[in-house]
Amino acid sequence: MIEIKYCPSTLMEGFTTYSPKGSKMLFDSKNINPVLDFDIDKFRNTVDIMDAMYRISVSGVQEKFPAVVEKGKIRIAQDGERSAYILKPAPWDETLQNRKQIPANEHLTMQIASQVYGIRTADNGLCFTQSGQLVYITKRFDIQSDGAKAPMEDFATVIGRNEQTDGLHFKYRGCYEDIANAIRKNVAAWMVDMERFFELVLFNYIYANGDDHLKNFSLILEGQDYRLAPAYDLINTNLHVNSDDLGLDGGLSSNIEKSDVMDKTGHLCRLDFERFGERIGIVKPRLRKILDKYMQLPDDTVRLVDHSFLNNKMKRAYLRIVRERISRFVRISE
Repeated sequence: MIEIKYCPSTLMEGFTTYSPKGSKMLFDSKNINPVLDFDIDKFRNTVDIMDAMYRISVSGVQEKFPAVVEKGKIRIAQDGERSAYILKPAPWDETLQNRKQIPANEHLTMQIASQVYGIRTADNGLCFTQSGQLVYITKRFDIQSDGAKAPMEDFATVIGRNEQTDGLHFKYRGCYEDIANAIRKNVAAWMVDMERFFELVLFNYIYANGDDHLKNFSLILEGQDYRLAPAYDLINTNLHVNSDDLGLDGGLSSNIEKSDVMDKTGHLCRLDFERFGERIGIVKPRLRKILDKYMQLPDDTVRLVDHSFLNNKMKRAYLRIVRERISRFVRISE
C-alpha cells in the first residue's frame, strides 16, 4: 500500500486522503476513498475492461476507462451508464520509460498549470490500486450538472484533419496558427480565449509536453457560445520519450520570422513566442504579462514537484527538464 502524505488532488501537505478543497473540486465534497477496491491490471484484456475502454471517444496510446463514484468508492462505469470521470492507469506498453510514473506526471503537470499559472484545467487527482499502483482520475468537464453531455469538438475535427485525408499521424499535422485561426473563426469572445490558448502553448513548451497535438485542444459549448475547453492531457513527455519541443510538425507558424536563437540551436526562445503572440492578435501589454510569468522557475512549482507522487529520481529529472526549457526560453536573440 502506498503511503499518502499529501492530498492526492491538490497536493496539499498533511492529508492521508483527499483534502476538503480537493474533495470539493473533484467529487462535489463527497467523501471518496482514494484506494480502489479493484486492480485494473487484473482485468487486462478481459471483455469487460476492453468494452469499457472503447466506450470513451478519446484517442491516444494510454488506456482510459469511464468511471463513476458511488457510495464513497470509484468504480468502472457499466455499459450504458453515463460516466462522470475518466481513469487513466499507467500504460501497459512496457517500451515506455518509467511508464508507472505517468499518472503522477500528468497529475503534477495539471496541478502546476492550474495552481501556479492559473490555467483553466480539467479537475483531476490520483487514486491507487490496493497494490499501490497510481491511477490518474479526471472529472469530465463535458458532462453537465443534469447529466447531459455538452457538445465538444477537438481541433482536428474543427480544422478538418483526419486519417483518411491527412494520414495516420494527422493529429500532428499543421501549426498552432491553424488552431488560432479556428478560434478566431468559431469563438465570439476570441480575444479572451486566444490568450488562454497562447499561454497553454507556451506552458507546454516550458513544461516539455511534446504531445500537444490537434486533438489535445478542443472547443466546448458553454451556454450559447463555443469556448476553448479547459486544458487536459498535460504531461512532461520528456520523462518518458525523446519528444520534440512542440507537438505539431509545423511549429508555431509558417508566417513568422524565426529568431537567431531558433536558427542556431533549433529551439524556440521568447522572441519566437512574442512574434507568434503578435501574429495571432494578442495585444502587446497582455502578451508581455504572459511571457514574463515563464522567465524563471516559480517556487510553487518546486513545492508541487516535491509534494508530488513521482519518485525522487523523477522529481529531480522533472525540475532539470523544466530548468533547461526556461534557459532556452530566456536566451536573447541578436
